[in-house]
Amino acid sequence: MSDIKRLAGQTAVYGIPTIIGRFLNYFLVPLYTYNIATQDYGMVSELYAYVAFLMIILTYGMETAFFRFSQDYDKSKVFNTAMLSLFSSTLLFLIITFVCLRPITSALEYQGHSSYIVLFLLILAVDALKAIPYALLRRENKPKRFALIKSIDIFSNIFFNLFFIALCPYILNRTGSVFISSWFDSGDLVFYIFLSNLLACIISMVLLLPEYKQFRCDFDFKLLKKMLAYGFPVMIGGLAGMVNETFDRIALKHLVRIPQDICDPTAQASYKMSQIGIYGACYKLSIVISLFIQAFKFAAEPFFFAKMKKEDAKRSYSEVMTAFVIFLCFVFLVVMGYIDIFRYFMGKDYRVGIIVVPILLMANIFLGIYYNLSIWYKVSDKTVYGAYIALSGAALTILGNYFLVPILGYKGAAWTTLICYCFITLLCYLLGQKYYPVRYNIKKICFYIFLSVGIYVLMCLFVNKTENSLVRISINSVLILLYIALAYKLDFKNIIKQRR
Repeated sequence: MSDIKRLAGQTAVYGIPTIIGRFLNYFLVPLYTYNIATQDYGMVSELYAYVAFLMIILTYGMETAFFRFSQDYDKSKVFNTAMLSLFSSTLLFLIITFVCLRPITSALEYQGHSSYIVLFLLILAVDALKAIPYALLRRENKPKRFALIKSIDIFSNIFFNLFFIALCPYILNRTGSVFISSWFDSGDLVFYIFLSNLLACIISMVLLLPEYKQFRCDFDFKLLKKMLAYGFPVMIGGLAGMVNETFDRIALKHLVRIPQDICDPTAQASYKMSQIGIYGACYKLSIVISLFIQAFKFAAEPFFFAKMKKEDAKRSYSEVMTAFVIFLCFVFLVVMGYIDIFRYFMGKDYRVGIIVVPILLMANIFLGIYYNLSIWYKVSDKTVYGAYIALSGAALTILGNYFLVPILGYKGAAWTTLICYCFITLLCYLLGQKYYPVRYNIKKICFYIFLSVGIYVLMCLFVNKTENSLVRISINSVLILLYIALAYKLDFKNIIKQRR
């Protein structure tokens, strides 16, 4: 229990500023969806999906390798080796992509929007170079500084988005400012979404200068070979995992069935991007759980590695898993219990896709379980199994989208995500029990998952019986409080006693 309290405290320090910032970042969703057409937002969703893949390639598992090898080698040497490797590879990436900019733009069907690609290449480069300095902060147990820089990054992005997408058009419409009209294009707001991201990335990079200054040309080629051997399976697993997370938005463009009454090629392209935009906006609601998972990962990864050589490590892993699932199920109920409020975070044209939110929320619960389970192949240096698991999930994702999207549209993409995450969670558990057995409380984990689903079903029944939103929210609040009371009585009461 003391491990859970300590990890919860670290997660709070790492995560609360980030989560608050990300929640504020959610206000960008209505900013976008109330001001940008669904097909334009589709471009934003699609490009961010590609960026997620490329970030994994650009960092090629070096962050996880840094944590692992800094346990056995001099931390400074590991940091210097990782930084020089990432700087060299990122520079090579920029040279190649800028030389091939025109064919890349053409392949993505973004003719006339090459500026979007340029901005994203720069965003990728800056983010890749920030990976190891951020990891150094976590390794040195500096969660406050880590959280501060992350929060400034997020708040900067919000500020620039509000400036470009809300304030500039407002001033331009009200005053006809010659100064603003000389450089601001109100007809291309998508460009300013990407520009805002780049400016925020640069600001956070500047704030990390103290970490960059620790870099010395102390490069160890033998150490690099070991780090690459360790990190490469992590990269493959990450790429395959990203297929599970983002392939659906890419697949929609190519697999969604176009209604027969839409014959014009331009209208067909607009329809496809519109479907991506609707799904992408609704996906934003489901990643509320992902925010907590991300905060947990910031604290848990160094915690798990530091714990791995202690006798009670496996017991701690099991206790953390149970507490984590209980909390994720609570978040699931909060989002679905107050969906009448959350739905207004999207423009009216986007709300038709809200049916996929509970499916994606449950999928992200299983993703969180998987992240907990995956510690077995990281601490046992069997990262190749992580790649195998993720590749299996990626294959299932591709097949699921191929067969379900033409039939169900973006609902098929959501169901595929849930099926995939359930599958990789089960596979990771079975392999873990073979190579690094941990006695997880499976009965209790399943109990809370089924309990949250059962409560959600009750919420749906009341929705069908009343059209009054206030009544529904009140009933849902009571059901959520019942869940909290039950979780407190069965589990968290013991944690509080331990605190005392």
